[in-house]
Amino acid sequence: MKKPIRTALFGVLVAAVAVPAFANAATSGGVSTARSKLTLIAPAAPGGGWDGFARESQQALRSDGIVNNPQVINVPGAGGTIGLSQFVQTPGREDALLVTGGVMVGAIELADNPESMDDVVPIARMADDFAALVVPADSEFQTLDDFIAAWKKDPGAASIGGGSLGSIDHLLSGMLAKEVGIDPKEVNYVAYSGGGEALTSLLSHTTAAGMSGYNEVSDQIEAGTLRALAISSKERLEGVDVPTFREQGYEVSMSNWRGIVAAPGISAEAKEEFIQIATEMRESDEWQDAVKRNSWTDSFATGEEFEQFIDSEVATAQEIVKDLGL
Repeated sequence: MKKPIRTALFGVLVAAVAVPAFANAATSGGVSTARSKLTLIAPAAPGGGWDGFARESQQALRSDGIVNNPQVINVPGAGGTIGLSQFVQTPGREDALLVTGGVMVGAIELADNPESMDDVVPIARMADDFAALVVPADSEFQTLDDFIAAWKKDPGAASIGGGSLGSIDHLLSGMLAKEVGIDPKEVNYVAYSGGGEALTSLLSHTTAAGMSGYNEVSDQIEAGTLRALAISSKERLEGVDVPTFREQGYEVSMSNWRGIVAAPGISAEAKEEFIQIATEMRESDEWQDAVKRNSWTDSFATGEEFEQFIDSEVATAQEIVKDLGL
């Protein structure tokens, strides 16, 4: 059941910001085609993960001539749910795609958002990023087992810093707690709005450990400022010398996946065209270079495979949010 007061306030907020971002673009949806002018909506501020993903996509689509004039629009806020709520208010729009991923799935469940993944049309899962559990180089925790031992002894004292509530960092912390026998409600998770703030907190020992996207901390790991204890991929990543949680005996894995979805009410022909555009982009040299540069994992999936994956992700997020008592 949705929360009436929260939903009403959310609706006012969306109404206040929806017009500037979408008014001109939405009215042109029936005129432009995806091949001649495609709008990629990044539901985050410039410089974030979704923005970077959208702009890498823009470059690949443009350089290979897949789309004539791809554009990026930023609609930040609330873990992507503000962008989602605006997007579903443009049904039938066939010249725009919304960037989405694991962060949005968690944010929807945490905020009891009135709109969900059921309100959009899945197009393609493009790539995965993974989170790493890190500690300062001078931390007493040399290994994952060291941290787990201290965490189990006093969950409140062994705080974990990371992204916003409902983020992959947060959900993964809850999943790991449950795996090692800690009540997820006891996790002392400290949420930060940006990676820089979380890093400062970690290096100043305000938090005992940090859960962050590997790409966000890889420079510090390589420089020896941070020590990575584990990464959330199912298997060890090529070129990344960090053991997974699984290979250390903890059945925990989660990806910060990134993909694209279309507006509700589009035609079957438009959906197939979007899938074809995504397929061509994935096969381009520019996109493959982007995957390597960003240390992403190619996880391309469309159609029923992608739809089933989203269903699984939503179910997992719902379970973890419930376990966390949120």
